[in-house]
Amino acid sequence: MREDSLLNPAVETEEEVTLRPKRLDEFIGQDRVRERLQISLEAARKESRPLDHVLFSGPPGLGKTTLAGVIAHELEVKMRVTSGPALDRPGDLAAILSNLDVGDVFFIDEIHRLPRAVEEVLYPAMEDFQLDIVLGKGPTAQSIRLDLPRFTLVGATTRKGTVTAPLRDRFGIEEKLDYYEADELATIIKRSSGIIGVEISADAAGIIAGRSRSTPRIANRLLARVRDYAVARASGVIDPQVADEALRVFEVDNLGLDKVDRAILESIIERFGGGPVGLSTLAIAVGEEPETVEDAYEPFLLQSGLIKRTPRGRMATPRGYAHLGKEPPADAQGTLL
Repeated sequence: MREDSLLNPAVETEEEVTLRPKRLDEFIGQDRVRERLQISLEAARKESRPLDHVLFSGPPGLGKTTLAGVIAHELEVKMRVTSGPALDRPGDLAAILSNLDVGDVFFIDEIHRLPRAVEEVLYPAMEDFQLDIVLGKGPTAQSIRLDLPRFTLVGATTRKGTVTAPLRDRFGIEEKLDYYEADELATIIKRSSGIIGVEISADAAGIIAGRSRSTPRIANRLLARVRDYAVARASGVIDPQVADEALRVFEVDNLGLDKVDRAILESIIERFGGGPVGLSTLAIAVGEEPETVEDAYEPFLLQSGLIKRTPRGRMATPRGYAHLGKEPPADAQGTLL
């Protein structure tokens, strides 16, 4: 699977990790989510108990991992991090759980990809803070139950619908993260620019925010690339002209599409007559895996109204044609922009 796109929100760089806020009052956006988390955190602190298990859902790059770290910092506990695909066997999970301390945050990214055998071991750990371990095989096998310290499991998923009901029901707190507004992204960009030590004007921050696909991770990534351009080709200060020229060099257009997004849109319009075209066929046409197209690129194209899904496949909308400077066919003229 190719993951080298500048605007792929599923991939995170080391520099982006350093930009994460540590406290809830530093976290920008998601106001309702922050308010509810603040209430739960205050209650947990006052009663000297671990926070209930938390499930964050939403598209990649919106702050699910960041909020898990914020929870750990707010409660002044350690955080252990893993992902669903990394937990191949129940023993992997047991090794982590048995080494947790009271109140620790255990974060599982992509929790919807947990193997079923591992998930079943997680049920009693979440509910009763006990771990069932089977020793031996066959008729001589023995099952023993170990007590675990009370911990907080924080799960993150981009596909909440694929999280099994028994697992989902064991989370006391469920929060869905939404896409960000441009002014929130501009505030994030100004904050990040101070951390990485680059001067940026408000108008330039607005330009970058407007091309960040409503996603903070992408906003920070574009800021880093514009910073590079400003240092290498300009005075080191990011003004609107520098921001616009840098984004042109990195092939990010005024709507926030990169070369892969445009390749998808161009393929639907030029190769397949505007569609409909199936996901697998479209992925082959642009040289990407179907999962990458569906998870990393299609959501923004749909959100922007450039393509639409139909029972027969993906189709370009009149707005998609207009973005590429093309005239939609006559039978698509009546489609809403």
